[in-house]
Amino acid sequence: MPNPTAPPTATKKQPPRVPFELNGCRIEAGQRALVELPLPGLYSSAKLTMPVHVLHGRRSGPTLFISAAVHGDEINGIEVIRQLLTMRTLSQLRGTLLALPVVNPYGLIHQSRYLPDRRDLNRSFPGSENGSLTGRVAHQFMEQIVRRCSHGIDLHTGALHRSNLPQIRANLDDPETERLARAFGVPVLLNAALRDGSLREAAAELGIPMLLYEAGEALRYDRTAIQAGVRGILHVMRALGMLSQRRNGPTTPTLEPVVARSSLWVRSPGSGMLHQAVALGTRVDSGDPIGRISDPFSGKSTRLEAPCHGVVIGRAETPQCHEGEALFHIARFGRDLSEAAEQVESFQQEFIDEQSDTNRWF
Repeated sequence: MPNPTAPPTATKKQPPRVPFELNGCRIEAGQRALVELPLPGLYSSAKLTMPVHVLHGRRSGPTLFISAAVHGDEINGIEVIRQLLTMRTLSQLRGTLLALPVVNPYGLIHQSRYLPDRRDLNRSFPGSENGSLTGRVAHQFMEQIVRRCSHGIDLHTGALHRSNLPQIRANLDDPETERLARAFGVPVLLNAALRDGSLREAAAELGIPMLLYEAGEALRYDRTAIQAGVRGILHVMRALGMLSQRRNGPTTPTLEPVVARSSLWVRSPGSGMLHQAVALGTRVDSGDPIGRISDPFSGKSTRLEAPCHGVVIGRAETPQCHEGEALFHIARFGRDLSEAAEQVESFQQEFIDEQSDTNRWF
């Protein structure tokens, strides 16, 4: 029978977390540091590095990497990470966050998607220690960062002169990946196949659930895309238990995303000047006019029609186009199309309202 006069049993203390080590730097639990991974230098002898912000929480939890500028001209993610790192809530982090604002500094310098050897980094994973320049950068990222993580988020935009509606691309057939994709809080989830040499494919082979966030246009800041990216990452970190749920306000996204199981690009039937008739997020039905191509010399024009029911999630942004060029990206949904359009409209209005109420950039 227990002795009622005995002192209460002391709570067992959790052992302190082991420091996180990267490139010879030792980050203690509860600390943060900027570590620079060495990369091959430029021919001018200028040295380049891959910056890694390491936030090592006091308590154990997942290890999440967030990467941006894998394509050097896709700069929205750089600003997403900058804003994320200013959040006070990160002081309560559980687990470890590795934030890489510029994976491809070569492309950032030259305002280019590619590296100096004209290769696409997101088609070169897992890379090789003794391979091409791009292969070596991919290898460094995989070995030093990805292999040490339990989850990942890669931030992208549309290509040059193409803009994307905020969306998550992921393997939604994996339950954990789908859970995190829904937690992110964008209106459209695209169940995208893994591409050879992509970071998503390399992470999948290691069993690491990973999201790819697409929003905005290369070489342009898009405030809605950036705000949605910051908020989405915080949602995912809460879903992973890396951050506490908010005491005030919604703890999870109020938006229920719709899942697109397929998508297609509408290509130009001829060369000329593009006149757009639909914005990002527009619902279209098969046969709806979405634009026209006009001949700048004769003035004759050709009508462009939607080939299917869906929502416009990407489009070209320059009028000049050549025959066969991809102009409009349409996502197709398995359930009521009107619901998809309503979710997109609700999402867009939410950020319009936020931007009119506050200015978080300055």
